[in-house]
Amino acid sequence: MSLKNACVLVIDDDVDVLTAVRLLLRPEVKEIVTEKNPENIRTLLSKQNFDVILLDMNFKSSINTGNEGIFWLKKIKELRPDVSVIMITAYGDIDLAIRSLKEGAFDFVVKPWHNEKLIATIKEAVKRKDNKGANIPLEPVSPIFETELLGQSQVMQDIFYKIQKIAPTDANILILGENGTGKELIAKAIHQFSQRAIKPFIKVDVGALTESLFESELFGHKKGAFTDAREDRIGRFEAANTGTLFLDEIGNISLHQQAKLLSVLQNRQIIRLGTNEPIPIDIRLVCATNIPLQELANESRFRRDLIYRINTVEIIVPPLRKRGNDILLLAKHFSKTYSNKYLKPQLEFDERAKEKLLNYHYPGNVRELQYSIERAVIMAEDSVLTAQDIIFSPIESTPMEVTEIDETNLSSVEKNTILKVIEKHNGNISKAAKELGITRTALYRRLSKYDI
Repeated sequence: MSLKNACVLVIDDDVDVLTAVRLLLRPEVKEIVTEKNPENIRTLLSKQNFDVILLDMNFKSSINTGNEGIFWLKKIKELRPDVSVIMITAYGDIDLAIRSLKEGAFDFVVKPWHNEKLIATIKEAVKRKDNKGANIPLEPVSPIFETELLGQSQVMQDIFYKIQKIAPTDANILILGENGTGKELIAKAIHQFSQRAIKPFIKVDVGALTESLFESELFGHKKGAFTDAREDRIGRFEAANTGTLFLDEIGNISLHQQAKLLSVLQNRQIIRLGTNEPIPIDIRLVCATNIPLQELANESRFRRDLIYRINTVEIIVPPLRKRGNDILLLAKHFSKTYSNKYLKPQLEFDERAKEKLLNYHYPGNVRELQYSIERAVIMAEDSVLTAQDIIFSPIESTPMEVTEIDETNLSSVEKNTILKVIEKHNGNISKAAKELGITRTALYRRLSKYDI
């Protein structure tokens, strides 16, 4: 069936939305029916067959749970399981909209939508419904933006789908998750899928900036603005103009720094240190923190008005221990990457190695897995990696301070020193040996001696 032969029903209690959709679709489809009251869905479906239904996520109804869209979606699928339902949602309900896909929705569109995108989505819904009268399950999302951003688990598929939906907008994004979960990769993916993809992507670790450097680094300065200001310099906001600015560790900045940042985001302009001239800026803001949102919302730690400003949509990145078989997927990816890097044959994992990988809790998340696999590839003497080849980071399992205080045995001190130096050089044996003042051969002998 072509779109020209399709019958479309639109259900939304916003009259302006109904009018806009009716005007848009009238020349595109055979018939369009609009309905303000979802209570009339049963009557409408009993009188007429529809190919596609556009359903709002929230209504001013007696249900009043925030899940109205899910409620009416279930009713529609009970009455007409073959109809394709497209949910209409706002930024704040994207998580709920993703849940609607599991309840049988074909797709969702975010307000305000692009007309061409809405028509294309309806056309695809008609096409898929026409295939034996039923919806075809959506293929798992396979992001192409970063090879390291991999995942087949449902939680990661939800994140990939969310990225594809929100990236084309200019909504500010807050990425939450533990250290090492891949928040920066998520930020890069949002940029690459956005309308600003060919523009700059600028990262700033704002949590590492001192009070004195914060304004100069972010907003820039004029020559002579302070003692070491020997020349004019643009800040990161200006460098990211027309592109994306990624502020990492946003939860670690002081209340004074938060006030400065909030002023810039509200006014959409910066003032370089040493001048009074405002400079307009056009950036897409993405922020990240390892601090849970509930803790971040503590007014004594973080301004609530700033949270609202940076958090139009939030993405919560799960820890690796909650991603199931993604662990093996990532381990194989890192194994291939480092086998190529170190000119080794492609390596496989035996069953006990796989079991060890799956049963570990990964306090350092993906970053810890990556370094553990790199170390295993470097030390591999066979084409199969065993459980003994996989050694997890002592940095995550043993606090540095405890090691320094408690280790008195000479062999233990030597072993831990070797581990720290290898970790420092990301597994590069040549550099580690040079820093330790021994040959590569001597270092390999010690690695074998300590079963590293």
